[in-house]
Amino acid sequence: MEGLIYLVVIIGLIVLGYLAGKSAEKKHFQSIQKREEKFKNMPVYSFQNPVSEEQISETKLVSGSVVVSLDFFKRLIAALINIFGGYITVYETLLERARREAVLRMQETAGDADMIINLRIETSAISNRTSQGDNSTTGTVEALAYGTAIKITETSV
Repeated sequence: MEGLIYLVVIIGLIVLGYLAGKSAEKKHFQSIQKREEKFKNMPVYSFQNPVSEEQISETKLVSGSVVVSLDFFKRLIAALINIFGGYITVYETLLERARREAVLRMQETAGDADMIINLRIETSAISNRTSQGDNSTTGTVEALAYGTAIKITETSV
């Protein structure tokens, strides 16, 4: 009977963790969508020269970074998929959130720029290492977005 109680508590905690993680992720995606709407008039290009140099009045290096972590439930699912093989979609949503958030933070630092050119995004996995050198499962990712914010001269707008 006591073992059954422990099992119910453990399952309850896993379900609670799943629901809390799902809710946090959903809220983050909603926040990202709302903020992306604010910057819809500031185009971001991955190429270098969308306008001629004569049209540019100001340039500024801008960047944004974020570190996002998986919740415990998603780490558990990723570990199981890792054993059996297949697509680890929980990491895909983690990377999507991180990249979009980093680009938004970069746009926020651009101030009154008209556009951002030469966008680059770097990602890196952050994992814990024990003193024996064992890797833990990856569950935290850093994304860094950087580019050149440019302001267009008034006569060329």
